Amino acid sequence: MDFELPAEHRMIRDTVREFCEEEIEPIAQEIENDHRFPAEIFGQLADLDVMGVPISEEYGGLGGDQLMYALVTEELGRVSGGIGLSYAAHVSLGTKPLELFGTEAQKERWLRPLATGEEIGAWALTEPGSGSDASDMDTTAEKDGDEYVLDGTKQFITNASEAGSVLVKAVTDPDAGYDGISTFIVDPRNDDGFEVTTVWDKMGLNCSPTCEIALNGVRIPEDRLLGEEGEGWTQTMKTLDGGRISIAALSTGLAQGAYDAAAAYAKEREQFGRPISKFDAIRDKLVDMYRKTERARLLTHKAAVRYDGGQSVTKESALAKLDASEAARKVAEDAVQVLGGYGYTEDFAPQRFYRDAKLMEIGEGTSEIQHLVIGRQLGF
Repeated sequence: MDFELPAEHRMIRDTVREFCEEEIEPIAQEIENDHRFPAEIFGQLADLDVMGVPISEEYGGLGGDQLMYALVTEELGRVSGGIGLSYAAHVSLGTKPLELFGTEAQKERWLRPLATGEEIGAWALTEPGSGSDASDMDTTAEKDGDEYVLDGTKQFITNASEAGSVLVKAVTDPDAGYDGISTFIVDPRNDDGFEVTTVWDKMGLNCSPTCEIALNGVRIPEDRLLGEEGEGWTQTMKTLDGGRISIAALSTGLAQGAYDAAAAYAKEREQFGRPISKFDAIRDKLVDMYRKTERARLLTHKAAVRYDGGQSVTKESALAKLDASEAARKVAEDAVQVLGGYGYTEDFAPQRFYRDAKLMEIGEGTSEIQHLVIGRQLGF
């Protein structure tokens, strides 16, 4: 699809690709083993001016579009799923809603440091008991004079331990259902009562912190309400339309990284006097891996272009996320198989892509939820 990309998009993609290969790939396994958030890498990404790709230049962003953002996310995922995940959560979930729904004062105070990369953003929706029914939340925000008081627990929150701001969903009207949910800007470093209670050890993506957070009587001024009371769920749905495109892009990157590793190995590894890529079983597997990756990329780019055109992307983003996440897992699994015993070792990347890919079928709506979303869009 390179021939369809505008020159600026290709330039940004190539710049990020070079950075990833030189700076991230050499430490990708190390930071995963150490469960370490690589703050220095995000500082370098800020220097490259890509921490706010789809954010207006007026607020410190790059002024790019969703397609450009997808390209950057894919390149990060191609070498490190964990860095790609923290990046996507920062941009799509922690930053973009402030541009979409914030006041001018909120954009200056909270959006700008995120868009420039001075701070990392996070978004707190899921709760311990909510799962796929994200609207079933117990976290509350009660008005007390000119303040709100937040109480509750949020689960599986990416970047919360590193964040300069967290967008928290809470119930402001328990009797209003979806219309009783609102969004608040919480300052995790300075708001008393905010605590990261757990940073989870996971199957993969361990350089990206996944946290449980407790909100115990967190008092915030009323100007930290994002939008109006009761708009939180509508904001969530719009945010997830863009967020699912980023997860599709990240998944495509994981698939591409796994395919690249398998293809390179298959061309060099010899058995019975010839490269294993010349055997039908391996060649056909590589072709299938390539097909799945290209299909995921095309669906992701289609959704991004529609998003940039102001069209509805609920169906397209769900379809891209569903297909690309499944492609990432299947391609990574096949990459491990192509490398055989070596594929199971940490000396080679496919095992990491395989472990990282599984979350893509769970986060930002499980594959089962994507089927539900697409089915409704198709009228079923």
